[in-house]
Amino acid sequence: MPAETSSTSAVADFERSLDELERLVEKMEHGDLTLEESLAAYERGVGLYRKCQTALEQAELRVRLLTDPQDPGSAEPFAADA
Repeated sequence: MPAETSSTSAVADFERSLDELERLVEKMEHGDLTLEESLAAYERGVGLYRKCQTALEQAELRVRLLTDPQDPGSAEPFAADA
């Protein structure tokens, strides 16, 4: 699979996971779930959170490699606007 296709697929997968996580949080905040449903939603949410976190870490690594392939650790975060 070409890198661009893989990258596009990873972004789409991240967005789907994030959307599902947001829907789960809304359901849980609404308070209409049973205890069992809440536990299942929480478990699913933790899995989705970890999946999103991993995708973000991989994206950060790619940016670091693009910034300086010889020394990716030298990349600095963007300064926040004042």
